[in-house]
Amino acid sequence: MPHTVAVKFRLYPTPAQETVLRQTLDTCRDVYNSLVNWRKNDYEINGAAPSYYDQKKALPVWKKAHPELCGVHSQVLQDVCKRVDLAFLAFFRRIKLGETPGYPRTKGAGYYDSLTYTQSGGYSVGEKSISFSKLGIIKAVIHRALPCVPKTCTVRRQSGKWFATITCKADVDVLPETSNTIGIDVGLNHFAITSDAEFIDNPRFFRQGEKALAKASRKFDRVKNKHRSPERRKAKRVLARKHERIRNQRHNFVHQLARDLVNRFGVIGVENLNVDNMVLTPKPKPDADNPGNFLPNGASRKAGLNKSIADAAWSMFRTILTHKAESAGRLVVGVPPAYTSQDCSGCGTRVPKALKERWHSCPNPDCLLSLHRDVNAAKNILNIALSNSVGLHRLAA
Repeated sequence: MPHTVAVKFRLYPTPAQETVLRQTLDTCRDVYNSLVNWRKNDYEINGAAPSYYDQKKALPVWKKAHPELCGVHSQVLQDVCKRVDLAFLAFFRRIKLGETPGYPRTKGAGYYDSLTYTQSGGYSVGEKSISFSKLGIIKAVIHRALPCVPKTCTVRRQSGKWFATITCKADVDVLPETSNTIGIDVGLNHFAITSDAEFIDNPRFFRQGEKALAKASRKFDRVKNKHRSPERRKAKRVLARKHERIRNQRHNFVHQLARDLVNRFGVIGVENLNVDNMVLTPKPKPDADNPGNFLPNGASRKAGLNKSIADAAWSMFRTILTHKAESAGRLVVGVPPAYTSQDCSGCGTRVPKALKERWHSCPNPDCLLSLHRDVNAAKNILNIALSNSVGLHRLAA
């Protein structure tokens, strides 16, 4: 079964090529905004908005009236139409679910940062460069060969740098069969604890870079109202680089950990954590004795906890782990987190314990299991994963 592989290359455009790239992004942004306004106005006047195909068919007509559109590849403009269509589809889908989403908005200057060639005919990868139709041959670091025939290519501006991400459909590279299994319990004191009692430290990249990030934020705040000034552009670029460094560190850590686990184990059990609910802000507590006033609800303390949860990147870890497992013929099984820390992994006896209690001691005289609370949880996760994975192992192969 083929799976999607994305390969990211760093681009080094010349000043002239960078000017062309910025102009192309501005043109795509103008087209995006025009398409959004077209849908909005038609719906307000006629009660019906144009479809994706209606807007795509209008592009050749627009090119005759606006010659600058001829400098953008047709695939890129068609992808702009697709992005608008996806934005409206997501908007109406969320309305049907009872949510209150914001109406799709137009993009301001600097908020349209990527363009996509939807077919390989619009670009080609060389040994030290990538050739783009309408953009030219741009120097690139081709650090690895493409694993298969390329499909789409997205050129993105990120923190003042340029990247090209090429997607391919590759066959599953099945790893040798193994009977090794593992359960993983994630946390904040340790990033992950395995059923084999392996404790993986939490790197806390955001916390480590928080001081430098705060300093860069203060410098940007002092000049953020000086629009179009060199000082503002420099401060904004420095702040973006700080965020980029933290993001890259976190991404690299998660990738390496996921690859190590997939190489060693055939079945991997992980918790099905709803991180979005875990980082919700506490609701206000009205003071019944003083109308209009509110009681303390622990919001500031919860904000610090939310910051640590977001820094741990549990959702990213599970997503990357699942993708790597599918590409290697391994199996990742999600397990409901309820009572994994309370139940004894030896006999199943439920042993209630407060969060501060870090040791599990089973009171059952026939068991008397004693081990670290998180190791006990990881063993429970593994047991549930194995019971749920019967007949599913190596399904991806």
